[in-house]
Amino acid sequence: MKVIYEDNHIIVVSKTASEIVQGDKTGDTPLSELVKHYLKEKYNKPGNVFIGVTHRLDRPVSGLVVFAKTSKALARLNEMFKNGDVHKTYWAIVKNCPQETEATLEHYLVRNEKQNKSYAYDREKPGAKKAILHYKLIGHSENYFLLEVDLKTGRHHQIRCQLAKIGCPIKGDLKYGFPRSNPDGSICLHARRVSFIHPVSKELIELEAPLPEGNLWNEIGRASCRERV
Repeated sequence: MKVIYEDNHIIVVSKTASEIVQGDKTGDTPLSELVKHYLKEKYNKPGNVFIGVTHRLDRPVSGLVVFAKTSKALARLNEMFKNGDVHKTYWAIVKNCPQETEATLEHYLVRNEKQNKSYAYDREKPGAKKAILHYKLIGHSENYFLLEVDLKTGRHHQIRCQLAKIGCPIKGDLKYGFPRSNPDGSICLHARRVSFIHPVSKELIELEAPLPEGNLWNEIGRASCRERV
């Protein structure tokens, strides 16, 4: 992980694709514990360190994760995430170019708990939740395309599921139809930017994560950055 922003109430880090946000059945050390350890070391704190998890990021996904350092910030951030007041922008690398270079996708997602997978439908289904995202084609390499995705809702595997539904599974995402895995077990989905009003100071916070390591991200991501300057 890399610390991107920190103040008295919040800390924002950029995680790698191998790190988990919270503990799971694997028993691997979660990001929340790594952040606690970082704070204990930095401030030489003898006792327990408070860290509140405000949202999740799938393990194979890289990028920004927001943690609360105080209970006041945690309660307010939880409410902000619930109400859609935290704006998250993702970058996704896909093999197939979408039919439209920019569009808003609306589907109804049904989550299968047993498979840990969501299914997208064009019409409402029993138990389905409405999922909305906006994407824009912002770059490409010889073989892949880079999409910028703004989430309007926060559903289980939403970006992965909705992009697969339009024939654009994310590179490395076997679960949603990409034919091959990435060597490091990641998928090419990156939580690139986050913006929100600070839960305590009320200042606007706008943050950007560095691109993941790797030749493809370097090629396609940096080409996009140059085009947009």
